[in-house]
Amino acid sequence: MPYVAMAPAVRGTRLAAATARWDAILALRPDLAPAVELQRHLLGVIGRLADTIEEGRFPRLSLPSNYLAAKLATGVPALSGEPIPLPVPLLKPALLELCEHLSRGGAGEAADHIRTALDETRMEAGSLLTASLKRDQAAIRTGAVHRGLAPDLLWLVAELAVSPFVYMLQQSLFSSAEPSSSLRSSTDAWRHGYCLSCGSWPVLAEVADGHRILRCSFCALAWELATHACVYCGHSGEKFVTAAPDGDRSDRRLEACGACGAYLKTADVAALSPFPLLAIADLETMELDTMAMEHGYARPPMKDFAKR
Repeated sequence: MPYVAMAPAVRGTRLAAATARWDAILALRPDLAPAVELQRHLLGVIGRLADTIEEGRFPRLSLPSNYLAAKLATGVPALSGEPIPLPVPLLKPALLELCEHLSRGGAGEAADHIRTALDETRMEAGSLLTASLKRDQAAIRTGAVHRGLAPDLLWLVAELAVSPFVYMLQQSLFSSAEPSSSLRSSTDAWRHGYCLSCGSWPVLAEVADGHRILRCSFCALAWELATHACVYCGHSGEKFVTAAPDGDRSDRRLEACGACGAYLKTADVAALSPFPLLAIADLETMELDTMAMEHGYARPPMKDFAKR
């Protein structure tokens, strides 16, 4: 079954799990202490925001199951193209706080410039957050270049700020779908490497109990593909290779595709990471990113569903 339902982690459990994983990282890699400290602050902001969104009882997105089922059947993610109002007054302070932590954590003036642009409304927070929700990399990059801001950092800040809201959306759309519903049938039939909720690529695959579960880099949705192939182009021939670059860590592997030049990280886990702890899984496996890029592999850009 492609879509894998996951119950949200309560705050105490989430914090305990995060602390244990950070401690494990530092035990092996003390040099990552600055990165871990920065991530503690960033996930603190995201976790508090997620709790506020959940407790605030914001209106859930109302989309008929049959409509969603038909949409998914054409390969278009559920949220793509939908007019979704964002709680900007709640999210903007988080944007500014994230900029502060990133500035102190090493991004320096680049993060300060983004905060100033938001403070002075030279960049409108609502437009930025909406572009992130729509996965519109081109719009954010164009806006950044026009204002003399760092495009990749601007993308990151917006994505972090809006991720708790989009996580809530995907939970409200899919977690309560009845097994016999047309929506659940459509999720079961999903055969794409991009997220069926928001359209993002997976940040990595978590392998639990022999199941290779793709995890969305944005909304944390979990889904499984029926075939073992490149999640980006579908190639399964000799150009698609899975290997553990470090012989001592066979639990962490790279899926590298020579057909499209992209890669995916995979890691064996006892249990799937709850939102927002996927960021820790990404940090735990960062050496795989380095190895992949050293060999010329890269992550592909977002798919543009407006052109479908």
